[in-house]
Amino acid sequence: MKTNPVVHFEMPAKDKKRVSAFYANAAGWNMNQLGADMGNYVLAGITETDENNMVKTPGTINGGFYEYKDGPGFQYPSVVISVDDLKESIEKVKKEGGEILGESMEIPGIGLFISIQDTEGNRVGMLQPTKMT
Repeated sequence: MKTNPVVHFEMPAKDKKRVSAFYANAAGWNMNQLGADMGNYVLAGITETDENNMVKTPGTINGGFYEYKDGPGFQYPSVVISVDDLKESIEKVKKEGGEILGESMEIPGIGLFISIQDTEGNRVGMLQPTKMT
């Protein structure tokens, strides 16, 4: 059976400056505030990446912080799993009783992304990485 590994974590943040300062100072993470075109997401660089933004050390991941919302699944940390085919994975999620949260989006230079909700109410991201040449 092929597994889809966890490649990223996400956590909610009510105050982007505060969370950036906290993790930069408390954990030594490289925090990078993205613009409105990327949902004001804050990237958390924890491990070294290559020119394609892929981690250099197998088994390590980076993460990020999204805007805290009162809606289901947006108040708790989540993980992002890597999939080979996002459309196929979306169909599998639906077949197994999961829910698709919103529309898929292209993350420039990274790949196609979508959020899902599993059968237990957990929010999980799915990422089909851009093919690197």
